[in-house]
Amino acid sequence: MKVLAAMSGGVDSAVAAARAHEAGHDVTGVHLALSRNPASYRSGARGCCTIEDSNDARRAADVVGIPFYVWDLSERFHADVVEDFMNEYAAGRTPNPCLRCNEKIKFAAVLDRALALGFDAVATGHYAILREGADGLVEMHRSVDAGKDQSYVLGVLDQHQLRHSLFPLGDTPKARVREEAARRGLLVADKPDSHDICFVADGDNAGWLREKLGERAPNHGGVIVDDETGEELGRHDGTYGYTIGQRKGLRIGTPAPDGKPRFVLDIEPVEGTVRVGPRERLAVHGLEGIRPRWCGTVPASDTWGDCTVQLRAHGDEHRARLRVHDGGESVSVELLDPAYGIAPGQAVVVYDGSRVVGSATIASTDRSPVGSAS
Repeated sequence: MKVLAAMSGGVDSAVAAARAHEAGHDVTGVHLALSRNPASYRSGARGCCTIEDSNDARRAADVVGIPFYVWDLSERFHADVVEDFMNEYAAGRTPNPCLRCNEKIKFAAVLDRALALGFDAVATGHYAILREGADGLVEMHRSVDAGKDQSYVLGVLDQHQLRHSLFPLGDTPKARVREEAARRGLLVADKPDSHDICFVADGDNAGWLREKLGERAPNHGGVIVDDETGEELGRHDGTYGYTIGQRKGLRIGTPAPDGKPRFVLDIEPVEGTVRVGPRERLAVHGLEGIRPRWCGTVPASDTWGDCTVQLRAHGDEHRARLRVHDGGESVSVELLDPAYGIAPGQAVVVYDGSRVVGSATIASTDRSPVGSAS
């Protein structure tokens, strides 16, 4: 099988490429140049987007013994991921750019080009497991390494994409992957993982958004108010610098009457208002999801089914009930265990045991306990 191995410059993608090659596949390595100006994205050995990463990927391909190329997808990445990130924050929502990159870049633009060039599959260093189900469909399951499981950010993949994907690391704990990289002579064996957004150079999301959005955003300045009393507690430079559930960096000097910290409860970008209050007001008991992406068969519409959901990368798993509407065009989720700090724009990924059923973008949340009067 002809396999295109996406090599970010990190240890995971290097070992994934080596395993695909060792399995007998005809492997070609490719590094994705995602920045229109590499110096403007993250610097240092962080595993994505930099000139150093491209060089690390090339050296790894040489050690593995496979051809290597660099594909420039910077314009597509900027339009589909970076601009989306800015627009979502300007609208008061909280996006996940890694999930969007998987949906729009790695398993859409890259896969489409790979198939057009005669490749059969794209291999990546993501931690997830693919297996054929009893119905003949390809199922995606959680990785054996719960701490590194990346099925959440892969929940946007459909059946076509899963059939042309390889995740060679899903059955291996991360510590063993690093040991294997060292045995193979890969210099990235001890390279640190990247945990922040690749195109935010210093990890300061609010500062980056302030620089990029500035006065493009509606009501770039506004007030911070107590949600219970309506009292103005402070002012801000832009609602895009806040996300629901945020505690630090609120810059409000007035202590709450009960002495407890305040959290961001709601963001109103048009009015320029950020509302804050106690943590218990953040409890979410239900949500509505739009633009679902199904990994296999679409669940039956208009019936409630038991499931679990994950609401952020490496977040907790919550017992839930799922209801699909209009043949899979939208979803409702009841959370049997409340979740905190959940914001519109984030993704809800649905699981049946360890299997990923699909995902949706959270459009709204309900903080009324299930069964309470509306």
